[in-house]
Amino acid sequence: MATAAAASASEAEAEPKAGPKAEGEEEEAKAARTRRKVFSRAVAAATYKTVGPEWEQQEEGVSESDGDEEYAMASSAESSPGEYEWEYDEEEEKNQLEIERLEEQLSINVYDYNCHVDLIRLLRLEGELTKVRMARQKMSEIFPLTEELWLEWLHDEISMALDGLDREHVYELFEKAVKDYICPNIWLEYGQYSVGGIGQKGGLEKVRSVFERALSSVGLHMTKGLAIWEAYREFESAIVEAARPIAGFLSPFDREQTFDSQLEKVHSLFRRQLAIPLYDMEATFAEYEEWSEDPIPEAVIQNYNKALQQLEKYKPYEEALLQAEAPRLAEYQAYIDFEMKMGDPARIQLVFERALVENCLVPDLWIRYSQYLDQQLKVKDVVLSVHSRAVRNCPWTVALWSRYLLAMERHGVDHRMISVTFEKALSAGFIQATDYVEIWQAYLDYLRRRVDFKQDSSKELEELRSAFSRALEYLKQEVEERFSESGDPSCLIMQNWARIEARLCNNMQKARELWDSIMTKGNAKYANMWLEYYNLERAHGDTQHCRKALHRAVQCTSDYPEHVCEVLLTMERTEGTLEDWDIAIQKTETRLARVNEQRIKAAEKEAALAQQEEEKVEQRKRARAEKKALKKKKKARGADKRGADEDDEREWGDEEEEQPYKRRKVENSIPPSGEAAPGLAADPGLSGRSAAAAAEPPSEQREQRAAARRRDAARVPHDSSKDGVTVFVSNLPYGLGEPAAALRPLFEACGDVAEVRPIFSNRGDFRGYCYVEFKEEAAAARALGLDRQSVEGRPMFVSPCVDKSKHPDFKVFRYSTALEKHKLFVSGLPFSCTKEELEDICKAHGTVKDIRLVTNRAGKPKGLAYVEYENESQASQAVLKMDGMTIKENVIKVAISNPPQRKVPEKPEARKAAGGTMVPRQIYGARGKGRTQLSLLPRALQRPSATAAQAENGPAPPPAGATPAATEAPKMSNADFAKLLLRKYPLFQGALLVYSYGSLCIRITTRISATSHLV
Repeated sequence: MATAAAASASEAEAEPKAGPKAEGEEEEAKAARTRRKVFSRAVAAATYKTVGPEWEQQEEGVSESDGDEEYAMASSAESSPGEYEWEYDEEEEKNQLEIERLEEQLSINVYDYNCHVDLIRLLRLEGELTKVRMARQKMSEIFPLTEELWLEWLHDEISMALDGLDREHVYELFEKAVKDYICPNIWLEYGQYSVGGIGQKGGLEKVRSVFERALSSVGLHMTKGLAIWEAYREFESAIVEAARPIAGFLSPFDREQTFDSQLEKVHSLFRRQLAIPLYDMEATFAEYEEWSEDPIPEAVIQNYNKALQQLEKYKPYEEALLQAEAPRLAEYQAYIDFEMKMGDPARIQLVFERALVENCLVPDLWIRYSQYLDQQLKVKDVVLSVHSRAVRNCPWTVALWSRYLLAMERHGVDHRMISVTFEKALSAGFIQATDYVEIWQAYLDYLRRRVDFKQDSSKELEELRSAFSRALEYLKQEVEERFSESGDPSCLIMQNWARIEARLCNNMQKARELWDSIMTKGNAKYANMWLEYYNLERAHGDTQHCRKALHRAVQCTSDYPEHVCEVLLTMERTEGTLEDWDIAIQKTETRLARVNEQRIKAAEKEAALAQQEEEKVEQRKRARAEKKALKKKKKARGADKRGADEDDEREWGDEEEEQPYKRRKVENSIPPSGEAAPGLAADPGLSGRSAAAAAEPPSEQREQRAAARRRDAARVPHDSSKDGVTVFVSNLPYGLGEPAAALRPLFEACGDVAEVRPIFSNRGDFRGYCYVEFKEEAAAARALGLDRQSVEGRPMFVSPCVDKSKHPDFKVFRYSTALEKHKLFVSGLPFSCTKEELEDICKAHGTVKDIRLVTNRAGKPKGLAYVEYENESQASQAVLKMDGMTIKENVIKVAISNPPQRKVPEKPEARKAAGGTMVPRQIYGARGKGRTQLSLLPRALQRPSATAAQAENGPAPPPAGATPAATEAPKMSNADFAKLLLRKYPLFQGALLVYSYGSLCIRITTRISATSHLV
């Protein structure tokens, strides 16, 4: 609406559009008419001041306050939602309680952005003008305000402005508003409001100053800068048109000084605008041709054509921004890269500012912007302003505070201001303990650069030492209390202090005290710490203290003792006496022997653990193989019942090799109604089962026939050449009927589906996974977005189709496993907690972008969740307030998402101890042979092994001339075993024994009569 008001400033007599339909449109039209009237009167007053008293005002009643009052009316009509009736009811009491709660919360944590916004909204609703002004002031000191918040504040203040002092206060607010972000609408409001004060002293100069600053700030904005140019040009044109009637009555000198100079201002604005690439330049050029009485100069036309050519280069980036959705960070990054190549500082600064309006909470963008200004522009006011805004937008980012301190020192800011900025950084609420160490180091470096070490003592040196002491105390108390760690395990601050004392202050005694303190904090076991101390003593101490430090290092170092021993021996070889050499040799040999012994024990322990782990893996493999073989036996047992009679007539010795089981069709196993299977009528039990099978409902029979068709269907091998257009779908319900028909509509939403190949077992049962082949790779890529979608209550897993044999390290995990400061990990949730309930709890602490409840493969919740916030600040606040909260009698734990690194299992050959071999695996498991592990070989066939008997007292030597292959027992097939058993025990000729060593089971079928029975 502000743009529309500016565009209509020269059309004061234009009629509004006919009859708006809604009440809001009527109010907007009324506000626009009021603004046009204000603008016309203000221009008339400016013309009177410009031309002089010769021009008589044609419109009476113009005063300095008329513009203010009517502008205030327009602003009030635009910003005020309506008339409120203030009644003390329950809602108002509720608002008062909420206001008190928000104020108390802000007293605890002043960096709660949403709390500030809610408090301002409620205070404004309650009409607490003084309190809402104070609340806005406090918030603006901590955070930069958005364009909406500033415009609301400015409209409220404009509506309450009564005199010149109030106008100056509004001017100050406008100055603060334009410094937070680049906002063309605020600049436009600023210019139009300054027009209302044109009747005051210096009012005309004020208006022109505001518009000129607006042009320098947003005049290059290709989409929104046009409104500023038009408003400024129409203001100057209105003055020209108002002065034109009396121009003929002026003397030539007065005409040149007033009218002609004003006319030249309009010409200048047209020429400046046409030289800048802006949208809708053609209309501006046509307007200039129509307005100008003289032909347009050739230089202006050339600049205009050049700007059009530049516009074509910028259009792709502007169109990308128009087509994308906020925050459009990637599009802005590409735009910034393009402007950096072009090298225009003004345009580079503008595109950075435009990107930050929508991405003000992206620290990397602020860092890149400030780095460019520090290295290229180097203008103090601009650089410090950007650094200040950066830490106000992202106070949790320590890198921005460190850069701010460096920039302030670089531009010679007063020491007191730098110290105040550092104190603000300490209270910013970093989310890692190491961040506090980094900001302390940056401040201590600054203090060290202030000290003149040529003097024995100075105020700056005492301040530096005091700051070091305070830093150590702060990390010990404040940081450890919050994070359970100091953030400085290597004592970098103390090391820096010790170096300064030794090298710059020549105070080795203080440096030794600091290093003693460093070693007592758990650093004595690291060789690099001792060598750092040794090098300091070597450079600034004496040989005696060097020797003492190395002797202590030899006794304490556990990571690289050989290196420390080598340094000690080198020093004694160069500077020590024979006695010193002997002592060093004795200590180093003793220490290294003890270290080698410890390493051997550790290696043996590691090998034992590796062996146990490998045994567990082998046991699991055997268990799976036995289970699989047992299932096959059970299946074959039912299939071979009727074929047993025919097999009984055979002699066992005639079998040359074990015949594989042949499949029977399911249709043959289900006899027709009223018939019984042959060979089973004599057995009542079996005939009963047959009758039950015959009585199965038709639906189950159809399922069995479908399973039989799937079982007997030809197996289609997977074509790896189509992996690019194929996705692998798993974790599907096993009872999914007709998987291909059920899944095809789901995946056809992603593109044309060529084939859906579900995988079935040998029995025809669906195995819970399938392959979906598309006709295009883009469709397969879109199908990955269906991952975790629920199918009949189970989350469906969709992943790329990759051959694991060719790519063994390929793993698909869609979620990040790195530290994410804007995401929380919540544990201990009740299983009944829903996503909506958790969102209601979390959104009270910030804007929740996504919530993911962790489930198992069956889709059941595990009591874990990941909550993603809009920025790191909101996430850190949520951790402080939600950790330890009780939800449905469950105490939850909340932390920043930082998943532990997954342990990659080592290969067996990598686990072997150095120079040794691994212990052979036990045959019966880690605890020996159990009671239930029976030997199924008859005792008479068991022969004691001489090799095994001699192995108790040592390895038995092989027979002379025997080869390793000859010493092994020959492997027998089932047929060979049957022949051997018949020769040894002829009594078993009437029995059929089938022995299976793999599944550890025996099936014996004895022929008693003509009817076969299962024993």
